[in-house]
Amino acid sequence: MQTSFEKLTIGTFAKAAGVNVETIRFYQRKGLLPEPDKPYGSIRRYGTVDVTRVRFVKSAQRLGFSLDEIAELLKLDDGAHCDEASLLAEHKLQDVREKMVDLSRMETVLSELVHACHARKGNVSCPLIASLQGEKAISSSGAG
Repeated sequence: MQTSFEKLTIGTFAKAAGVNVETIRFYQRKGLLPEPDKPYGSIRRYGTVDVTRVRFVKSAQRLGFSLDEIAELLKLDDGAHCDEASLLAEHKLQDVREKMVDLSRMETVLSELVHACHARKGNVSCPLIASLQGEKAISSSGAG
């Protein structure tokens, strides 16, 4: 059964876009998705453009863009503002790289703590718990 993407109810639209109905309503409240007019005595209908827009939002979210950043990208969705879109992507890339540095630091500290937990002997306090309580500084800990 093939679905026509021009007269979708909100439920069918949500399914076609791979989200739930509450996500559609949330995007509408956030201004990411227009709410179609409701004909008198009828229900709102959605089309291909709406499905494409939700898929755009979800794709951007998977790349780490916030909803505010996605709203900015949606303003550029005609494809004629590549320089502006590129600038937004460069900022996001820098954010991702900074997060990767933080994650690497966290991985190192946690690895040391796990190793310390496995290496402890006797009835000494847990190195992880002691570290979290501030009793022992971890060598790789830094700003965080």
